[in-house]
Amino acid sequence: MTKLSYYSYTNRGGRPDNEDSIRCGTSNGRGVFAAADGLGGHRLGEVASAIAADALFEGCFLAPSLDEETMKAQLIEANRQVLEGQKIPGQEDMKTTAVALAVEDGRAFWAHVGDSRLYYFSGGELAWMTRDHSVTYMKYLGGEISYMDVYHDDDRSSLLRVLGRPTCQPESGQAELRPGDAFLLCSDGFWEFVYNEEMQADLLKSETPKQWVTLMLLRHIRRTPPGNDNFSAIAVFVEEE
Repeated sequence: MTKLSYYSYTNRGGRPDNEDSIRCGTSNGRGVFAAADGLGGHRLGEVASAIAADALFEGCFLAPSLDEETMKAQLIEANRQVLEGQKIPGQEDMKTTAVALAVEDGRAFWAHVGDSRLYYFSGGELAWMTRDHSVTYMKYLGGEISYMDVYHDDDRSSLLRVLGRPTCQPESGQAELRPGDAFLLCSDGFWEFVYNEEMQADLLKSETPKQWVTLMLLRHIRRTPPGNDNFSAIAVFVEEE
């Protein structure tokens, strides 16, 4: 049984409403963590993100077994539920990004759609980061812009994949875990203001997930402009048995 500790934080930032939704918990040796970021320009993003986060959280716990295909299936089911919610008058345009992590028996599985990210640190170093489904990230992969440009590019809010469209194409990953490994799930309102190297540096100074998030928030608060986006983070530590 994998021993986990975790800490979650969400803030509406400089916006009137918080359209992020986060869920986390452990039960019967399985840990499940989900973050969803409702699209602010599509009305009722908070409804879409809550539907997605609830679907992922419940679905990952109810799944008989875990693998990458299971995780993709949870995102597809979350998309179906968001599409169903769009049938209610006033909710026709709601959309959301989402990322989910499930941990059991020394293995981790994850999947995402959009630009809410999962970072996986192993041996104190960044071992994996989900790829944003955005125009900006495609420009980076194509060599048009540098990695640091990803944080400031004008197209970073132009998303190629989200929940709330007829087709849903999640990406997934997995890892065999070791004590000391750590995960961070977060919305773009968080990662845009805390860089990968800083996440790693703060992780190495932290004994608990709460301490790690607190150190990163100290960086975040110094950089956010007035009216900044909602921001959310879930930190997960793999502990010694």
